[in-house]
Amino acid sequence: MILYEILKIDISLADPLFYVFAALFFTFLIQFFYYAVVFGRLAFTSIKPIEKQQCQPLSVIICAKNEYCNLNSYLPAILEQDYPDFEVVVVNDGSEDDTEYLLKDLKKKYPHLTIVDFKKNVNFFQGKKFPLALGIRAAKNDVLVFTDADCYPRSNQWLKRMQSAYHKPQTEVVLGYSPYEKRSGLLNALIRFDTFFIAVQYLSYAMWGMPYMGVGRNLSYHRSLFIKNKGFSSHYQVASGDDDIFISQIAHKKNTHVVYDKEAQMVSLPKTSFKSWIKQKRRHFTTYSYYKIKHKCFLGFFSASNLMFYVLLLFLAIQKYNIVVLFALFILRVLIQ
Repeated sequence: MILYEILKIDISLADPLFYVFAALFFTFLIQFFYYAVVFGRLAFTSIKPIEKQQCQPLSVIICAKNEYCNLNSYLPAILEQDYPDFEVVVVNDGSEDDTEYLLKDLKKKYPHLTIVDFKKNVNFFQGKKFPLALGIRAAKNDVLVFTDADCYPRSNQWLKRMQSAYHKPQTEVVLGYSPYEKRSGLLNALIRFDTFFIAVQYLSYAMWGMPYMGVGRNLSYHRSLFIKNKGFSSHYQVASGDDDIFISQIAHKKNTHVVYDKEAQMVSLPKTSFKSWIKQKRRHFTTYSYYKIKHKCFLGFFSASNLMFYVLLLFLAIQKYNIVVLFALFILRVLIQ
């Protein structure tokens, strides 16, 4: 029906609006490709049950700076995961609260907790890359799983689900999903939507064979891979990037797997003010220039086509150019999305 309406358009090469419509239809086709081909891989992939396999020893790495309250609330859920052989390495990044004493108390109850302490003036770089590297060096196991102090697992099967992605021998990187906790208010809705859509992109691209980032709140890779690629040495000067820049450097089609089902998710605490959220987003944007050119092109092409679709649609609607066709294209795009 939509194609029929399009074919009914009175094509006149002398009409400038026809070329605008042609550009609109081209952006529609681009959007169709992204949603149907790229994002469709994530949308229509069924979640497989955990296969029976030998559970590899794991090391969970967490960096904490003045995180007493969060560690007190959420660290036990990580320490009590249903997994036969794992350690939790917490790097106390020069905390000035009671984090040190809390960790020592937890160590008495959980012997598989490893504490790495260092003073604030030891970190010569911005961000958490240096303390994170210390945690990786202190880890006993080759398979590492990363999260943050303000995160908690949706289930006690988190580690099993993440480790299940290593069933293929060539897998060295596992990308997980970390949504933000649902709360009331517009800001929370915006944060959760933004996080969801970013996850749709990086998970879909990874499934498409083009991994370009992960999130440090739920991420896994081999310690040997970190050492082989000299860790964060090429981008220590950037405050962010311990997840996206590094993953962009080490991940490729054959060594990357994604895990996103509910049991494997790590829920994070959202920002509570627009100012703090915008500051966080600005910090994240500083890593974009370090992405590979092909990743920039694909991400930029999608964003540009998305913007142009609505700009051209609005312009043609104001000009009252084939309203029925414009409405049909809009509805079809929404249905595909």
